Amino acid sequence: MRRTALLAAGLVLLTACGGPAARHDDRAGADGFPVTVTACGAKVRVDAPPRRAVSLDQGSSEILLSLGLADRMAGTGTWTDPVRPDLKAANAKVERLADRYPSLEKVLSKEPDFVSASFLYTVGKGGVADRAKFTGLGVPVYVSPTDCAGKDNSGDGDGKRVRTLTMDTVYGEIRDLARIFDVEERGERLIADLKARTAKAARTAKAARTAKAPKGSRTSVAYWFSDSKAPYIAGCCGAPGVITRTLGLRNAFADTRAEWPQVNWETVADRDPDVLVIGDLTRKAQSAESARAKIAFLESHPVTRNLTAVKKKRYVLLSGQALNPTIRTVDGIEQVAAGLRTFGLAR
Repeated sequence: MRRTALLAAGLVLLTACGGPAARHDDRAGADGFPVTVTACGAKVRVDAPPRRAVSLDQGSSEILLSLGLADRMAGTGTWTDPVRPDLKAANAKVERLADRYPSLEKVLSKEPDFVSASFLYTVGKGGVADRAKFTGLGVPVYVSPTDCAGKDNSGDGDGKRVRTLTMDTVYGEIRDLARIFDVEERGERLIADLKARTAKAARTAKAARTAKAPKGSRTSVAYWFSDSKAPYIAGCCGAPGVITRTLGLRNAFADTRAEWPQVNWETVADRDPDVLVIGDLTRKAQSAESARAKIAFLESHPVTRNLTAVKKKRYVLLSGQALNPTIRTVDGIEQVAAGLRTFGLAR
């Protein structure tokens, strides 16, 4: 019966993740539908704007909520942080299917006509279900281009950036989803707002420098996401790289394209960043998830307590979502800029 109901929605799919400059191939019909979004070498097609969408990652959910689509969302899943404050009221109207990955059965019980995700893993082995499970029932699946465009996910870790991520990829995701839901003007307004906020933050913290550094050198920063034993520290070219480049900083680990390589604390000490950006996570998957636990570790460990950033208490606390490539990356830009001003490191 569920299969019949899903197929009756009339949705046809050729699926894969979207791309930063996705092509809108199909505009047949007076209302512009069906719509096919092409990127990453494959297609996602919808015959009508979704009415019962299920978003399976917080980043995707917050984009849909920001586009004013709460009334067209049948459920959400996989939340790592509290919802953005300005989206709290809208989010309260949408059923949360699970804090982590909801079961496939739970998702299908909502009779979705569209599924979105921020990560390939979410709709792969170990996540909710492989995309083929959904597509076999005629449910279109859209995966954020931020997790596939210019990124190699073939290894065991969090992937490697073959091309440097920019916010244009996030804007491409917004445009794709706005087109799919037939709210393109809302999408452009959201993008314009994100761009304006980014530009303002960049102006207020332009060319940050340390007082001890030679003229022309840049303040160094390291981004610690999780794990106190073998910390996951951001490489050059993911969402933290967007923050770094926007504010004219230098990533202490810019020599690696791995998304979140695991390093040892001796290596962090050798590079001695001027500022530490710390993931303030609400999950409990690794050691030292919260910012409070991370800071307690940094100030007590014999290696880390002598770091410049630790001795001067130059900590900027960001949500996990701000360290992922999402609309929250702009929150990260603003918060790091504010931290630099507080530390006296911005002109």
